[in-house]
Amino acid sequence: MRELVENALDSAESISELPDIEITIEEITKSKFNTMIGLVDRERVDEALYDDFESEKAREKRLAKEARFQETQAKNAALGKKVKEAPAVRGKGRGEAAFFKVTCKDNGRGMPHDDIPNMLGRVLSGTKYGLRQTRGKFGLGAKMALIWSKMSTGLPIEIKSSMKGQNYVSFCRLDIDIHKNVPHVHLHEKRENKTHWHGAEIQVIIEGNWTTHRSKILHYMRQMAVITPYAQFLFRFLSDAADKNLTIKFARRTDVMPPVPLQTKHHPSAVDLLLIKRLITETTKQNLLQFLQHEFVNISKSHAERLIGEMGPDFSPKMTVKSLTSQQLVRIHQLFRQAKFDDPSGDCLSPAGEYNLRLGIIKELHPDMVATHASSPQVFEGHPFIVEAGISIGGKDVKQGLNIFRFANRIPLLFEQGADVITRTALKRINWSSYKINQQQDKIGVFVSIVSTKIPFKGTGKEYIGDDITEISSAVKSALKQCCLQLKSKIVKKLQARERQDRKRNLNRYIPDVARAIMETLVEIADKSPPKRPRYDKEDEELLEKINSEDVTEMTFKDCLTQHVEQVDYEMALDYAMQSGVSEEPREAIYLNSLEGSYKFVDFQSPVFVFRFVP
Repeated sequence: MRELVENALDSAESISELPDIEITIEEITKSKFNTMIGLVDRERVDEALYDDFESEKAREKRLAKEARFQETQAKNAALGKKVKEAPAVRGKGRGEAAFFKVTCKDNGRGMPHDDIPNMLGRVLSGTKYGLRQTRGKFGLGAKMALIWSKMSTGLPIEIKSSMKGQNYVSFCRLDIDIHKNVPHVHLHEKRENKTHWHGAEIQVIIEGNWTTHRSKILHYMRQMAVITPYAQFLFRFLSDAADKNLTIKFARRTDVMPPVPLQTKHHPSAVDLLLIKRLITETTKQNLLQFLQHEFVNISKSHAERLIGEMGPDFSPKMTVKSLTSQQLVRIHQLFRQAKFDDPSGDCLSPAGEYNLRLGIIKELHPDMVATHASSPQVFEGHPFIVEAGISIGGKDVKQGLNIFRFANRIPLLFEQGADVITRTALKRINWSSYKINQQQDKIGVFVSIVSTKIPFKGTGKEYIGDDITEISSAVKSALKQCCLQLKSKIVKKLQARERQDRKRNLNRYIPDVARAIMETLVEIADKSPPKRPRYDKEDEELLEKINSEDVTEMTFKDCLTQHVEQVDYEMALDYAMQSGVSEEPREAIYLNSLEGSYKFVDFQSPVFVFRFVP
């Protein structure tokens, strides 16, 4: 499912279309599956032959165990204790297979009619001629789903596709000959496009386990909604059992999309011997000087001449690049590893952006507060990378403690979390208490997205990023600490506001008693006969006269004291703001896009908002 979803996102973004993706998983019963493949159902004859067979003795033992469990639960309920759910009964083996029809529909580029069989029915060898930030991990995309369908059910996949402006929809039913690596087309035709739809719809029927993986699938969809708030996802699970049906819509929150990642050339320090040979085979440049200058980044003409001079007398700028021997290629590779080159630029990368990351977190988690930070481009092993981080406090459906969300090239990483650099940094390298955050009791969401032309995955599943690359580990730690500093400022303000409220509440509690005491004292003084020699000045005498005439009452003193408390509270808050340099309203930098080309609008971008000006 994730291969189909990520392909759909790439397709829509490639034509600057806001992604609108529908995913449907339909449960197929064994009887329906047999009908689809033309197999007649057959009743069991020898029950003991089957893995889920239960002998009479085993049945009695199970029933006795269930009776004891029910008795214990009844006692717990009578004592007001928590009642547990009955444990599920499990068979000894795999049990009966479950089948599902997985459909993914998008509004992307679509596929040319004649190219569909080869695009989905042939596993092509990849090329490293150019570098680009990509979502995929293995470079197979939807072909992985097709191969799994072939292995688990043997059924073909169905594809519908239409490109912008086409008056027809391409329909193709095919599978793949795994041994020959060629598509086997069952049906390939053009149908009328009445709705002027463009995009692709891919449908596969596979064996799977919804019960076990339901939470992971929904978690994946939620994380995808966080990192792509400009996309709209509609997820449906359909079953003959109505209580299992599920429909969830992850609504679009913004129309600000990240730029499409740009293709770039290889950095000399990042290539291996095999890649150098491949580049030489595919290059159109004739001599060594041109090859070095035009097939790699950060090698100017003068730099290339210096490198060739360092290679030795067997090399010359004008020598034919395709005539290089194996020993000469090794010499070039060794020099690339030892020589000094400028770092590659991060202009080719396409991070989600602080604005989108913040929106995604707010949209899906509804936290009490959130902070985000994006690092400047950095480099490891000749590859540029950018780390974006976000930390949220509170929110719905968030557990106490650390809730870690990991992303690589804008796709969620779901498995093998414990060994990941993001998890280890959040757990071991951040002193949460120093930022006024309680790691055990607070609901903390940790979001880290790493984009690069090469994600250094570990393991065969490519589900985590190793903790052994110092540059990435330091960048992740730095980004998280920046978020923590922002949150600390907000938490301190919140605590100070709470303290001010408590102080005001305590002062206001004494106002009635103080006003009453003042009033009683003044009334007592006013009731006494005036002395022979004046004891009070003119203002005091006027106050006493107002007391006698009831122009000044106990309520007057209450109002005056309340106003005084408000004034003192405001002056203390203002004094704190002046001393600390913190205003009541946060100050955020605003960035303006360069006016190159023809724009229909201008975006003022900040980490918190985007203001769009349409002339």
